[in-house]
Amino acid sequence: MTGVTASALIDGAERIIRGKREFWELLCAGLFAGGHVLLDDNPGLGKTTAAKTIAALIGGGEAGLSFKRIQFTPDLLPYDITGVDVFDAKTQSFRFVPGPVLSNIVLADEINRTTPKVQSALLEVMAERQVTIGSTSHKAGEPFFVIATQNPVESEGTFPLPAAQLDRFMLRLSLGYPDRGAEIAMLSDTPSEAALRKLEPVISVEDFLAARAEAASIFCHDVLKEAIVDIVRETRTHKSLLLGSSPRAALHFLAASRALAFIRGRSFVTDEDIAALAVPVLSHRLKLRDARDVRDKIVREITLARIEKIDGVVELSL
Repeated sequence: MTGVTASALIDGAERIIRGKREFWELLCAGLFAGGHVLLDDNPGLGKTTAAKTIAALIGGGEAGLSFKRIQFTPDLLPYDITGVDVFDAKTQSFRFVPGPVLSNIVLADEINRTTPKVQSALLEVMAERQVTIGSTSHKAGEPFFVIATQNPVESEGTFPLPAAQLDRFMLRLSLGYPDRGAEIAMLSDTPSEAALRKLEPVISVEDFLAARAEAASIFCHDVLKEAIVDIVRETRTHKSLLLGSSPRAALHFLAASRALAFIRGRSFVTDEDIAALAVPVLSHRLKLRDARDVRDKIVREITLARIEKIDGVVELSL
């Protein structure tokens, strides 16, 4: 059942954005691991469409997952996201009007176009799955994911995400440009927005939650856990990095590795899973001493050097 769940989700997503199976695998790994995902790429490549696609494919309707899109703009206020207590004249008391963030899947579109004050409204809910208004905490839906998008090539009218915000994203992914065949097909096929309206759920919420639980139980050898910790720790001492990865990054790294192994039909994690996830999990958490350095290159170098130290073939079995 579980292999079918993951394959059905990715196959359905490829009907909307084609030729990007590896991207869809990594995005689904973040979701099956219970993490949040930052889509960081150039305009017009389908970041918003990707988030809408996932929301449409899991459950749907009254019994499925709720989906809310928040368009981040400079005039947005924190309570536009979290919700607010409103005074009810009839009852002479306050009642809570929930904000869009208290949904199952939240699309934070162009998250870096709003001020740090508004960005911080997501900090509590992304870490603790709740928002606190006054003295009362309100729980988000279960499951709960934030899929945020941002455009890295523009600086005018944008506000870079602080380290505390970036650390709450399990993965940072980029779609990249489509290959020539996929781009030609785009001109002939139904545009993505029209296709999205016709998209039907391919898995139920119950199947998704069961698959997520199974992904969390995937076996990871102690040698690979040590490799994950060593990779994370080395980012803290690398001469080119001013800020390395947090302990939360190691937890995200392991959870995403298990989920990716599950998606790829294995009951155990391999060094290939670690190599595939190192940059998406770690790169966005790092601060460079010199802006000319390339974070992705640094993470790949650290990861490959550590994997090469694994002596022989590890027996990865229960």
